[in-house]
Amino acid sequence: MKLIWNMTQAELGVALGWGQGANRLAQYETNYRVPRKDLVTEMAKILDVNPLALHEPTTVNASKLMEILFWIDEFNPGMINLFQLETYPNEKSNSSNDTSIRYHNSDSRPAHPPVGIWFNYGILNNFLKEWTIRKEELKSS
Repeated sequence: MKLIWNMTQAELGVALGWGQGANRLAQYETNYRVPRKDLVTEMAKILDVNPLALHEPTTVNASKLMEILFWIDEFNPGMINLFQLETYPNEKSNSSNDTSIRYHNSDSRPAHPPVGIWFNYGILNNFLKEWTIRKEELKSS
């Protein structure tokens, strides 16, 4: 089987020092075995890709998604910018046809409006809120 990086499983097995390790790699592809994080990092280095490219994020839960986001943040500092949206007392969300979310320009924000995202997934929202708080604490220390 040819990988999308133009390297066969056997070639990747050799590069990993396994000899003809195609069978072991096939077990990872079929989820029969799960590679350790350091092995995924080593494979990614050989293939010259971000380790996240070797994950299959379509079947992840909130914890796994947070791990992926942390890896993105680790390998691409400044790529993920978190901010806590503010609520205004006595103002119902989307009470009119105006559904825009506004933000105030500042030196730390990009010249173009940022793209926001929210999840209707309580535990993930809680993780993201906690992450936002911790990043702000690190920034101010």
